[in-house]
Amino acid sequence: MIKFLDLKKINEVYEQQFHDKLRLVLDKGWFVLGDEVELFERNFARYCNAKYCIGVGNGLDALVLTLKGYILLGKLQKGDEVLVPANTYIATILAIKLAGLNPVLVEPRLETYNINPELISEKITSKTKAIIVVHLYGQLAEMNSINEIAIKHNLLQLEDSAQAHGASKISNLTAAYSFYPGKNLGALGDAGAITTNDDDLAKVIRSLRNYGSKKKYENEYAGTNSRLDELQAAFLNIKLPYLDSDNEKRVAIANRYLSEINNNKIVLPVSVERHVFHLFVIRTENRKELQDYLMKNAIETMIHYPIPPHKQKAFADWNNQSFPITEKIHQEVLSLPISPVITMDELDFIITTINNF
Repeated sequence: MIKFLDLKKINEVYEQQFHDKLRLVLDKGWFVLGDEVELFERNFARYCNAKYCIGVGNGLDALVLTLKGYILLGKLQKGDEVLVPANTYIATILAIKLAGLNPVLVEPRLETYNINPELISEKITSKTKAIIVVHLYGQLAEMNSINEIAIKHNLLQLEDSAQAHGASKISNLTAAYSFYPGKNLGALGDAGAITTNDDDLAKVIRSLRNYGSKKKYENEYAGTNSRLDELQAAFLNIKLPYLDSDNEKRVAIANRYLSEINNNKIVLPVSVERHVFHLFVIRTENRKELQDYLMKNAIETMIHYPIPPHKQKAFADWNNQSFPITEKIHQEVLSLPISPVITMDELDFIITTINNF
């Protein structure tokens, strides 16, 4: 079986270093907000061309705490509208709601799956104060066009870079990251971070992640407990130096898919900006048949994502809304195996099998 994502094989190369780090952390006896978190925050900030990195518990918290930070700084107010892609993973929209803000959905481009800048302006009202740009599947959104719109309408911008480690290094923007194990830079559990150049925002988020406290037992804000785990930070410090080379392997695999898959039942993705291929997502009207066929040939695939946010039970008020491009995407997408540990023989077999469908 060719696994969709073989996390065991991906992490095997680091196994001895993981054991050594575990021993080091155990010997130190400091398990929360210690040297490893500080080191990762410095390393990842430098990698992202950012002034600050704040490690948090997961990618969702990275988004929520950033939005709440903007509210505390007076840059947003409860009830403000935030533009967001209609076909993003539900976490992006949950973050907006959890921060007390109102998400407004914008359709993507069918070709790239990312938010369509040409449709943003028509969604802007007097209540629109921000936009969360999602670099879906690892491809940067069309940032030049989006920046122009944001500047024209005085909108805050926040990058959801949960799937775009190494692609997104826009130093003037604040970005939220997830280090869920399956990401391009994956921890061995939940982990997340925010990168920013905003001095005030960094201070507020550091406090919010730690019960709203800058000094122990003194709570300036009504915060939460969302601190990057010391051991996860240690593991991420081991893996970060290999991120760019791993991304290069992903791009090489994607380029073979793009150049060698030749089947008129399949629509290949289009890259118009930098892409680190967290996922390689095709479309087909014969998705179930193709997925079943590939599984019979011992090739595992995944669907990212089968149900669009506006059709989820969690957002019942939106269920009657129509976003036809988003709905088409969610009905047709299928993700092929892509990771730094796929062999050339496995890749040959995947491509040949798809071409024979």
